[in-house]
Order: sequence, then structure tokens, then C-alpha cells
Amino acid sequence: MADILRITAGLGDSETRRLLGAHDWQSSPLGPPDSWPPELATAVSMVLSSTFPMFLAWGAQQVFLYNDAYIPVLGNKHPSAFGEPFHRVWWEIWHDLGPIAGRALADQSSFLEDMPLTMERKGYTEQTYFTFSYSPLHDGEGRVMGMYCTCIETTARVEAERRAAFELALSDALRPPGSSEEAIATASALLGKELGVERVMYGEVDDERNTFYVPRDWTRHGRSNLSGNTFAIDAFGEDVARAGRAGEIIAITDVRIDPRTAAHQKAYLMAMGVTASLLVPLVKSGRLVSFLALGHKHPHRWSESEIALARSLSERLWTAVDLARAHEALRAERDRSQIILDSIAEGFGLLSSDWTVLEMNAEGLRLGSRTAEQVIGCNHWEIWPESVDSELGRMYRRAMSQRIAGSAEYRHRLPGGEVRTYEVRAYPTSNGGLVSFFLDITDRKKAEEKLRAADQRKDEFLAMLAHELRNPLAPISAAADLLKIGRLDENRVRQSSAIIGRQVKHMTSLVDDLLDVSRVTRGLVTLARAPVAAHTIVDEAIEQVRPLFEARRQALSVRLDDPEATVLGDKARLVQVLANLLNNAAKYTPEERRIDVEARTRGEHLELEVRDEGIGMEAGLGDRVFELFAQGQRSADRSQGGLGLGLALVKHLVELHGGTVECASAGPGRGSSFVVTLPLMQSAAHSEEPGAAAPQQQGQPLRLLVVDDNVDAAATLAMLLEACGYEAMVENDSLRALERAWRECPDVALLDIGLPEMDGNELARRLRADPRTHAMLLVAVTGYGQEQDRRAALEAGFDHHMVKPVDLDKLAAILAGVAGS
Repeated sequence: MADILRITAGLGDSETRRLLGAHDWQSSPLGPPDSWPPELATAVSMVLSSTFPMFLAWGAQQVFLYNDAYIPVLGNKHPSAFGEPFHRVWWEIWHDLGPIAGRALADQSSFLEDMPLTMERKGYTEQTYFTFSYSPLHDGEGRVMGMYCTCIETTARVEAERRAAFELALSDALRPPGSSEEAIATASALLGKELGVERVMYGEVDDERNTFYVPRDWTRHGRSNLSGNTFAIDAFGEDVARAGRAGEIIAITDVRIDPRTAAHQKAYLMAMGVTASLLVPLVKSGRLVSFLALGHKHPHRWSESEIALARSLSERLWTAVDLARAHEALRAERDRSQIILDSIAEGFGLLSSDWTVLEMNAEGLRLGSRTAEQVIGCNHWEIWPESVDSELGRMYRRAMSQRIAGSAEYRHRLPGGEVRTYEVRAYPTSNGGLVSFFLDITDRKKAEEKLRAADQRKDEFLAMLAHELRNPLAPISAAADLLKIGRLDENRVRQSSAIIGRQVKHMTSLVDDLLDVSRVTRGLVTLARAPVAAHTIVDEAIEQVRPLFEARRQALSVRLDDPEATVLGDKARLVQVLANLLNNAAKYTPEERRIDVEARTRGEHLELEVRDEGIGMEAGLGDRVFELFAQGQRSADRSQGGLGLGLALVKHLVELHGGTVECASAGPGRGSSFVVTLPLMQSAAHSEEPGAAAPQQQGQPLRLLVVDDNVDAAATLAMLLEACGYEAMVENDSLRALERAWRECPDVALLDIGLPEMDGNELARRLRADPRTHAMLLVAVTGYGQEQDRRAALEAGFDHHMVKPVDLDKLAAILAGVAGS
């Protein structure tokens, strides 16, 4: 407790610090704070000291503790949640959080971005989104005793992004000016599907008659009973009508109990078929002109996001309807369209055949940055001379001369310097002139650009991984060729096997990154940090690139000042960094020349340097060599240079490790040097490479059944298991495997999932259902590695789920548990 109070003393008048001191710890499973293990006290101190929302859960009952920043996440669950079991605090979303907590308690970290959760923390159910980072907490003996989590609520951002996407889709859907009823039907359907409501109705108000008319409405099941009908406004409640005329949004959770609608509930329940209603009125010049009505079949509390989206659509729909009707009138009498279009929220102008501006509405004057006196009666090209040679100018002249409609985008600079993008459409009139409509689409263009940028980031990341996947193939191929010779001693065989094993693990890691779509689209890379020695990085990187050195007969010099200098990082990624630099050096250095690799310590940093006697770099390239796709001058035969991805990936990975990378060159033909600087670990302890799978102990060997329709895969796995001391049986057919399992009752079954006739999940269910094989240990060995695949396997009865290629160390640990039980 003293450590907690000392570390958190600077928190001042902290709410959770007060709870920590006032809590009844005598009745808590954790006991008094003075009896807490140091690991728990340190974890509590870290949580309370953080400015980010954090919590931890400790012990068998997962006692829940959190900091001040987490209180807004809890809502009215605070302060009663402090010290309670984790699953009781978040009972309503435990079906979502439970599996994540289970992974943390199984010593696995989890990172989830924008996870949707339906929470009850303010007295009602609400849809929220959170980004979580869960990690296990260990005691002094390395056992998992709990977990901690950092979280950020992203509800506002996610809803804003969804709203922006909806606005973009709506803008595209309403852009072609069709009939007013089509605009209503399109917008209503989009909103109804977006919000998941039962009905969306658009009503046009006749204020004099106190009625409203429904041109079109939308229902989830497609059966409309209101379209084309007129209704009395007061039939839905005098208070509702009064609020609507005042422009107030009316959100009704349950029409049966709301005092504004209880006496008129039949109008909602019978006529509209809804229990919850949201009414968004649109008032123009002090008069109620239209309204948008949304309804849920069951009681529903309307969120601020839903209300904001409905309000935005109401305004835009009224504008779209008005615009559509204006276009209808324009087609009937387009040369006098300015009378109709004067009230719309889109720029409008009428030009004569000699380019004189005859009419322009207020929105058009605003968008054009001019006054009526500066525009009406003047020549268009003299008013906006900058548009003469633009795409807009060419479209205007084409529409005027050829008498055809046209459209163009135009970038207009406002007097303050801001540049806006307009969509301009022109139609020829019957008297030889043009009518023009223009709309500010700047926000839509920005949204489109963001979507394109996100797609580009995905493509760039996929390209990087595809580029880097080829590096481990060289040592694998060389080792395989050595094994094929068949005249190797046992030491060489073991060395070749170890090379293949390490490189397969490296490629598996890269493939996992390639398939992780959520990280690709967001540009995220997760590091598996562990202590890594300098000699490990250098040796494995050289191992990857050695075939290229040998093919080009290049001399490689290696100098390690302190081979055991250790950094905390992702070994595969750090090897990837150095291998990329060595690969570049080999490619850009002539044959039979020298390449130097040096690892040295400088203060609290490890420096990895690669120097070559290659083609060097021209002036200016050094400043941008780490930019994506940057390349030097290629030779005429294009034999040098890649896609410009390697060094960009190096910079990205080094920065993720908290380091820097720099390059230098004396000029073309004078070689280059690259220096990677990484922070050293404060501890001098070094990790050891995991050994090979432990062979089976002496005694009665475990009897294993291997089932895989791939004959080679089943046979090689069985041979490997037999080499480790197990007794292995092989079947390639699921039905024969089931019969053999019932007949011989092996201790363990390793089943492929993608089996013909009967898949592995069904085979597991049948084995579990039979008394003879009910207690058998079942291990799924499959190429299906997604989370839903793992869940499906465990639900089918599997005890473990392993992804091909099998990690033999993990499999040996599983089998050792069976042998020891």
C-alpha cells in the first residue's frame, strides 16, 4: 500500500485514489493492500497513475480496479464497480468481453479496434465503440494472475465516419436529378437501412388545411400503406403538432406512455405500425413545410447520432425534392426556370447566347464570390476570367455551340485564398442561351480522397509484405538442396533443418500480417517484443541473404563489438530490417566487391551498420531514399532496383522499435552506408533460442491418430511424431478414421478440418459423442486460422486448435500434458 500511495501521491484529489483508501478490503478476495504481492501493487500504481482510461482485474474472482480516466466509461456503474468481479461490472456485454478476458488469462495479449458493444451505463441501452489493448498480469513466479486493459472510446469517431460515408452515399444517390418521388424513395430507403428502423415517412405539410400529404414512404418489409394519402396533423397529437410548427425535434421512446402521444397512440400503432417515433420538422420562413418521421416497432431510445443523421437528411431531402421539382419545371419551361429555382439551396445562373448573365440566385452569388451588381448584365468571361481556359470554360463553350448538356468540376479560389470545388451542370435553353446549376462538393471530394488514401495504404502494405516474403525462400531453398544431396553428416542435417524451421516461422509471421486485413487498412503493425541479441539479428539476416552474396561472389566482412548486446524488439522484424539493407547492398554492389556489417554499442544504443562499395547515390536521393517507392537510377537492362519498398519498410519498422535509420553516400560510384540505431535493454539478461521439441519420455508411448487427406502431410507429421518417441497411426479418409478410432481408442487424435465427405469438426463431434472416444484429446491441425475458425473448432469438441505448419514445440507441450496426466 505504501508503494501505491507513494507513486500516486501526485494525483492530488483523485476519485479512484480515495476509493482505494476507503474500500472495505477486509471482505475483498484481495485482502488488505499491505498484503498485496508486489506485482499487484505495481500494476495498481501504474493504472492509477495513467492519464488514459485503464483498469485491471486480479485473482480468481478478477477483482476490478480502475483509474479516474476510466470513470466516464463506467457511467452510473461508478463507484459501485470498484473492487467488484469483472464479469459482474460488465454483465450486459460479458458475452463479448469474456473471450477477450479468457485470452488474456491464457497469457495472450489482444488488440481490438473499434469493437462494437451494446452497453447499459446511463440507465438505457446504447451502441458504443471501443479500442482495447488487453494484456496478462503475472505474479513473481510468472503465473498469470490477472490482466490489465487500456481503452479508448471511439463511438463519436466511428459514428462520424459512418455519417460521412452515409452522406457521401446519399449525395451520390441524389445527384442525378430525377423525380421528387424518386428522391424521397431513395433517401428514405438509405436512411431506413442505415438506422435499422421499421418505417421512414416523408410528409409535406399544407399549413392552411392543417394536413400533410405522404408522397412516398419506406418500410422494412416493403409494404407501404401510407403513400399517396393525406392525414390530419392533429390526429397524431396536438402537443406534437405544436412542437413541430415550432421546429422542435420530437423523440418519443414509447408512444403508449409518452404524455404527448398516449391519447393518440392508435395513429402510431395502427396507421404507422410503430411504437417509438422520431419526428424531424422542417420550418422555412416561420412555416412548417415538411417533416421526416422514423419509427421502430418496439420501444427505442433515440440516440444523438440518430437524431443528427435524421435532421441532416430532412434538410437535404427537402432540398433534393425541391431541386427535382425544379428540374421537372425546367424541362417544361426551362427558359424561365430562375423563378422556380430562386429558393433552392443550389447555385443557379441563366446566360444569354452572348454570355451575358441574365439571372443568378443568392446561393449562386455566394458560391461565385460576387454581388448581384457585379454579375447581372455583365459578361461571364469578364466576371470570372480565370475560368476561360479551365475545364468549366471548355464545357460551357461546348454546351453553347453544340446545344448539348454538360457537366464539369471547377476549383474556385475564394477572396480569402481558400480553394473550393464546385460541380457545375449546364443545359441549353430554347432561346440559345444556357442555364447553369452549381454545387459546392468540397466536403464530398475530401471524403472521397480519404477513402482512396485508405485503399492506397492497404495496397502499399500488401505490396510491402509480398516483396518481403521472398527473402526467406533463398535459405530454405539452399537447405532443401543440401538435404536432397543425401550425403550430409548429422550435424549438417540438423543445421539445414534448423534453417528451414526458422525461415518457415519467419514466413508464417509475414503471411499472418498479409492476412490481417484490419491492420492493413489502418496501416498498423503489431510487434512481438522480446529480448534479441545483436548476434542473432546479424546471423539470421546474413543467413537470408547469403545465397545472393555467393551468387555475386561478394566478400562479406562481419564485426560484432558486443555480440550479446540486447534490444527489446520483434526478432523477425529486426532480422527483416537488416536483411533488407544487406539485400540492397548486394544488389547495388558490383560482383567480387566488399560489403561490411558492423554491430556496436554507443552509450545506450545498439548501432547496426551496413557499408558497401556499390553504385552510391546521386545528390538529393539520400534525403528521400526512405520514402515509399523511392529508387535510384536503374541500369538499362533493369537488372537492379526493386519496387522502392524495402527502405520504406526498414524506416517504418525501425521507428516502431523506437529507433532511427540514416544513410550516407559520397556520391555515385562511391558506395553507401546505412546505420540503424536501436535502444538497448536496461537489463543485461538475454533470451535463449527455443529448442527442438522434447522427445517422449521413456515408458508406454502415447498412441496418436493423424487424420489428413493430404497423404504427404499426414505421413511427414507421423514420421516426425514417431521420431519423438510417439506411436502414430495415419488415416487419410474421415470415415475410416472414425472406425479406427472406435476400434483402437488412441490417446490423442490430430485432425485436419478440410476433410472430404465429413469435415474435421463433424468428425470431432462424433468422437465426442461416443463413450469409447469421449475422453480422447482432440487437436485441430488446419490451414484455417481465423478467429471464427478457432471458435468453430472448439465448439465442435476440439481441445486445441493449431495452424499449419504445426509448431512442434507447442504440440510437444500439449502431448507432454497428456503423458503426465
